[in-house]
Amino acid sequence: MLRNRGIDFEKWASSPRRKPLVVRGARQVGKSWLIRTWGTKRFGSVIEINLERRPEAATCFVDNDPVAVLRRLEVIIGRAIPTDGSALLFLDEIQAVPEVLAKLRWFAEELPQVPVVAAGSLLDFALAEHQFSMPVGRISYLHLEPMGYFEFCHACDEERLVNWLQNEVTLERIVSGTALPAALHAKAISLFRSWVLVGGMPAAVEAYRRDRSFPPVAEVHRDLLATIRDDFAKYANRAHHHRLTAVLDAVPAQLGQKFTFAKVDRDERAVSLRQALDLLTLARVCHRVISTPATGLPIGAGADTRTMKVIHLDVGLTSTSLRLDLSHLEKAEDINLVNSGAIAEQVVGQLLRLTPVSAEDPALWYWVREQSGSSAEIDYITDLSGRILPIEVKAGAGGTLRSLHVFMASCDLPWAVRFNSAPPVIHDIDAKTPTGKVAKYRLLSLPAYLVEVMPKIAGELE
Repeated sequence: MLRNRGIDFEKWASSPRRKPLVVRGARQVGKSWLIRTWGTKRFGSVIEINLERRPEAATCFVDNDPVAVLRRLEVIIGRAIPTDGSALLFLDEIQAVPEVLAKLRWFAEELPQVPVVAAGSLLDFALAEHQFSMPVGRISYLHLEPMGYFEFCHACDEERLVNWLQNEVTLERIVSGTALPAALHAKAISLFRSWVLVGGMPAAVEAYRRDRSFPPVAEVHRDLLATIRDDFAKYANRAHHHRLTAVLDAVPAQLGQKFTFAKVDRDERAVSLRQALDLLTLARVCHRVISTPATGLPIGAGADTRTMKVIHLDVGLTSTSLRLDLSHLEKAEDINLVNSGAIAEQVVGQLLRLTPVSAEDPALWYWVREQSGSSAEIDYITDLSGRILPIEVKAGAGGTLRSLHVFMASCDLPWAVRFNSAPPVIHDIDAKTPTGKVAKYRLLSLPAYLVEVMPKIAGELE
């Protein structure tokens, strides 16, 4: 089950100024497997050195001579390492010896013909504490997230549906009402329901692809959550296990809400719990959604980092963390209504993290106005094709837009987006807010399974 990221890797491999590539992402999102599989197909051979299992290999990087480094590695692993580009050198679990990253600059400068890829599950955590000079500008990065809806469809042999959604759903066809025939929309919604239950962790997707049953998927989810908690021992010098567990358990419980440390553990200091959240986000187990005034680009200008929501790594793990029965959820009329619709917000946030180019570290933003009697909140704020787009997430096909009217009346933006379960349509909005201001804008309403085509559609907006 090859993840659909070959284009990103091929772009790197074919670059005339190719630099060592560092793949970043949470544990169990398929980094190592993907590098091995793609690397073998692209280069014919992958020479893998796991720096956690073979820490002695780190001693081969004692100087800044990449040719000498390769000769020493050959002695350690007992095989030749070609320098003509006919094999991919893969340094796995590089977080075990992060100082090796600083040595990769010499491969970029003196041995660029050797393709080098490094990966590690807790790499961001290690980089936050590094005591060496990072080779800025001499390393490329690729950020790997859990599998999105389109990758899930590919795994389920539904490539034709993905091709239609990616190529045939255009703004012009949405306007004319021909973008999605009813039968295609129904099929896409059905598959989307399955992805929401399974999530994007490759092991869970593989279990579903193999058995087309949810109980085996739930078992994989439980194993993955146990693995994540086992990793807490690696953070023990910075935060106690119970704080990490408490914060991680609070993320699904507080989905769609301002994340409040008082709701995590009233007996713990907020600063201690914030440190635990810092560690979990560095490990990419969860992601902050930061409050921003969204007054212009860059979208994070003036952001309030202490006001935030938090989403989980993966929607499938979220449901299992909440102890929801996947078999029962399968029969629910609208699974996005589960947990008061918060699952829908998790879904859209998770898919939005797939929309930037893979070299960029995804960031999520939202807008909130906390005023007595006139509070308002926009679920997500994003910038696509140089345009600020407010995004509302509505479980089901309906939902009011009071907060969106308030936001649009206070700024000069022509377009807004709503994700729900209805077919795509465009509305011309002319509404009056409770304060008497008028909000006039165009609302692009899309089914949530189209989040991943938003960059293309945003480029078509007038």
